[in-house]
Amino acid sequence: MGFIYYALPGAETLAKDLAHRAQAKVGSLEVHQFPDGEIYVRAHTPCRDQRVVLVADLARPDRSALPLLFAADLMHDLGAEDVGLVAPYLAYMRQDKRFHEGEAITSASFAKLVNNALDWMITVDPHLHRRKSLSEIYSIPASALHAAPVIGDWIAHNVPDALLVGPDGESEQWVKAVAEVADMPFIVLTKVRHGDRDVEVSVPHADRWHDRTPVLVDDIISTARTMIETISHLKNAGMKPPVCIGVHAIFAGDGYEVLKNSGASRIVTCNAVPHSTNAIDLTGLIASGMQALLSTKQGVS
Repeated sequence: MGFIYYALPGAETLAKDLAHRAQAKVGSLEVHQFPDGEIYVRAHTPCRDQRVVLVADLARPDRSALPLLFAADLMHDLGAEDVGLVAPYLAYMRQDKRFHEGEAITSASFAKLVNNALDWMITVDPHLHRRKSLSEIYSIPASALHAAPVIGDWIAHNVPDALLVGPDGESEQWVKAVAEVADMPFIVLTKVRHGDRDVEVSVPHADRWHDRTPVLVDDIISTARTMIETISHLKNAGMKPPVCIGVHAIFAGDGYEVLKNSGASRIVTCNAVPHSTNAIDLTGLIASGMQALLSTKQGVS
């Protein structure tokens, strides 16, 4: 029994790289949209008695979720041994509670769809804000991998004078983890609130770090407003133009253009979401995580 990797639209490169690393076959999957908007899915490569890996880019979930669910159901129907999902960016994790009466908790709703369609799942740094683990909503074996070691290694080899910078206290644990791998110092910006609309942000011991290149690291770059604001504070403190690094290159709206024009010396992202800024390869991390998950198939991390 072997593995076959099928790419959903947008994930072709990652699927090919993962299959190459595993010396596995890349299957041909056709996804087409009819003029009325309905989705057509066809597997041109047989999968009977094979272990299927669907690789999906869920950064635009409303156009990618249905093809994924249809493809998973198709593979089971065609006789696959099991069907797993590699989705480095896991969509619908933001709405994790009912903030207002009558709201859908879409993270749980989406998880139900995935639980019913797939047999296992691999993702990278999902937005676990109010949840401790994926197991709170995902009943299938699922692994949430962490990109910090890969990012730290990239920084160590590409920004030898780095100073890791966290925009606020919530980012400290994440930034510290990356800094430890890179063997670089880190700071977290401090906020002092003088009133409802008067918040002072400062760079701790800024004069000590003027010879260092600030590196801003975040898991998701969506509107990029947090990074843009942080760059402004670093400028005011007389720091060097920073390098901005993100795991998931969402770049909603004009986020990328605004960030590019805000004074960053370089913008770098992982290949979790395809983008021109992809420079940090997660293929090895995902392959190792998949091997660990499938070798045990015990519970959810």
